[in-house]
Amino acid sequence: MSILTKKIGIDLGTTNILVYLPGKGIVTNEPSVVAISTLDKSVLAVGDEAKEMIGRTPDTIIAKKPLKDGVIADYKATEAMLRYFLSKAVNRFNLFRPEVMVAVPGGITSTEERAVRDATMRAGSRAAYIIKEPIAAAIGSNIPIGSASGHMIIDIGGGTTEAAVISLGGIVTCTSVRVAGNKFDTAVATFIRKKYNLAVGERTAEEIKIKIGSALPLEKKIKLDIKGRDMIIGLPRVITIDSNDITEAIQSELNAIVLAVKSVLYETPPELSADVMEKGMILSGGSSQLRNLDKLLTQAIGVPAYVADEPLLSVAKGTGMALDNLESYKRSILAMK
Repeated sequence: MSILTKKIGIDLGTTNILVYLPGKGIVTNEPSVVAISTLDKSVLAVGDEAKEMIGRTPDTIIAKKPLKDGVIADYKATEAMLRYFLSKAVNRFNLFRPEVMVAVPGGITSTEERAVRDATMRAGSRAAYIIKEPIAAAIGSNIPIGSASGHMIIDIGGGTTEAAVISLGGIVTCTSVRVAGNKFDTAVATFIRKKYNLAVGERTAEEIKIKIGSALPLEKKIKLDIKGRDMIIGLPRVITIDSNDITEAIQSELNAIVLAVKSVLYETPPELSADVMEKGMILSGGSSQLRNLDKLLTQAIGVPAYVADEPLLSVAKGTGMALDNLESYKRSILAMK
């Protein structure tokens, strides 16, 4: 690729930011976290380094996630984060500013979309394009979105779950609910606090979900020792929990995702519904890796669900593939306001 046409694809996730360079693939996969000094509002760390500080900072430092439910909650921190990832992706000797494509939730408002574009431009891009996450996830999952046939993609990330039926390169029906991996973590922490009188941090809750979480009860339960603070005596304590605890903890969040998928199918034209029944639903996004989530959706909806290859990377790969074919995508699926 010519140095003049540097292109970068970004999956601007609530939990993780992935950066894709055409020809190189995923070059960055770091947490969407920024550490900021409360004294002078300067950015002290971004990504992996900042995540290490969550729950461990003195009063003079705040480690925060600038994106909430898939949209910008803190504009300045998001801009600083984008600048950091863009400078990492672009060789500092490269004098030409890159063209950047950013994947955003399908349900964001035009104001929220403009904030993403402005932050990307201010962070140092020459041009900023927006692509909706369901489209990017479908492209990255190798779904032939240009065909005259219905394909269903369910992208379950950190902040949002996006369910969409796609045909002829466009979204036919789509819903975006702000229930995904982060809500699972909160539900796990709340459940442990109520049932065991033990307070655990968000990092611990996320670890528990990854290690023993399941969308359906397991015949052979997985057990895990966890450390936290006893809510009654205030001292550290270790307890043992099992996978069925986590299944119980996240039931209402799982139900919200099932209802979102059903609502999309209710609104889908019959011909495309028949296509989805035949081909099944593709799951992408980091939270689609929750044990048995595909089985739960298959049971609840009656349509086979399959997890994409490398689901965590689907959206980022899709932004990169769209960048490689920028002219054709400009016409059909990019929001080029």
